[in-house]
Amino acid sequence: MSTSYLIKNARILGGEPTDIRIEGGKVAEIAPGLDTSSPSGSDHSTTGSTTVIDADGLIALPGLVDLHTHLREPGREDAETVETGTRAAAMGGFTAVHAMANTDPVADTAGVVEQVHRLGREAGYCDVYPVGAVTVGLQGERLAELGAMADSAARVRVFSDDGHCVSDPLLMRRALEYVKAFDGVIAQHAQDPRLTEGAQMNESELSGRLGLAGWPAVAEEAIIARDCLLTAHVGSRLHVCHVSTAGSVEIVRDAKRKGWHVTAEACPHHLLLTDELAATYNPIYKVNPPLRSAADVEALRAGLADGTIDVVATDHAPHPHEDKDCEWAAAAFGMLGLETALSIVQHTMVDTGLLDWAGVAERMSYAPARIGQVTDHGQPIEVGAPANLALYDPAATRVVDAADSASLSRNTPYAGRELPGRIEATFLRGRPTVMDGKLV
Repeated sequence: MSTSYLIKNARILGGEPTDIRIEGGKVAEIAPGLDTSSPSGSDHSTTGSTTVIDADGLIALPGLVDLHTHLREPGREDAETVETGTRAAAMGGFTAVHAMANTDPVADTAGVVEQVHRLGREAGYCDVYPVGAVTVGLQGERLAELGAMADSAARVRVFSDDGHCVSDPLLMRRALEYVKAFDGVIAQHAQDPRLTEGAQMNESELSGRLGLAGWPAVAEEAIIARDCLLTAHVGSRLHVCHVSTAGSVEIVRDAKRKGWHVTAEACPHHLLLTDELAATYNPIYKVNPPLRSAADVEALRAGLADGTIDVVATDHAPHPHEDKDCEWAAAAFGMLGLETALSIVQHTMVDTGLLDWAGVAERMSYAPARIGQVTDHGQPIEVGAPANLALYDPAATRVVDAADSASLSRNTPYAGRELPGRIEATFLRGRPTVMDGKLV
């Protein structure tokens, strides 16, 4: 396959049309009117032909980076594997993902995170950065091998017990203190376990009518407030996973105003879907944290627009059919997100005028790369940078068909919905992983 690509008439971050030449895995030239000769004037026929891509009408974005992906391997290969999950990532325009630790065995040792890292390299669809568990077995009793994971070949910098809140304040303090040694970050799943025992959906008048145990907003907000205070006391770094309530946005906003090292993410589904969908009793809409009210959705959008929320992260959570095709109370929490994330952000943030494409690049590429300390991703599309980029057609529309997913699972909440936009191509270090909207 060609190692040289000439992308014609792309609009970098929605700007004026220009051409982008990719050679040797890097961006070699950016200028309008480029031809197939190299910058030195030599003909590529001696080293491989140049593939010309007509990108008229397409937006060029830096390769997206996801801070919150569940790849399930090792242990739950019936739901997803590193290969199938990274295929889905490439189809969504992602060139790097952070794989959460709730695998089986749990990613709480250097050996397991190195295995996940290696599987990502072997698959080749995007770079995989393992997230290490904060506590052994996600049990919340004693710290995992944080230093060993940080020093491993996987070079772990983000640690999380996602799905399990580190509810013990002393243990959370010790984790924040420990990761300071290598400038790591603790990514907290903010859910007070006592306040959410048996919880099934957002606590509201609707949950009472439906007979589903309510999940109060304060269960999330109390943990975030506590952890912001701990972070300030220790002088460490906290990242708040999947913020879902208006109150949480205000707590994070206040922490940032005080100069504390707190960052936060919102998920695409929390930017669009509301708890009214629980009235269908369809477990496809069961997720942790739960879908919230329309007022919470508006607060999340505003927080993302003004930078209170730093990142859009997918919380891509694949499940096999039998874990969702059952009654609500027995169903697993979670939904797919990698292949639809950019479309949801366009629909909720760009088409509404809350963000421009530069803002999308900041929240879906630059900021997650900074937080995860990923040096080869999250860089502007400029000469000399690694050619990690995506070509996106914002004018396209599509009806989501779960059967078309590159993921091994099919639990998308958007099945049958018409969404804007489509990834036409994704490049990982100058090599296409998606071309013409299809996996390479």
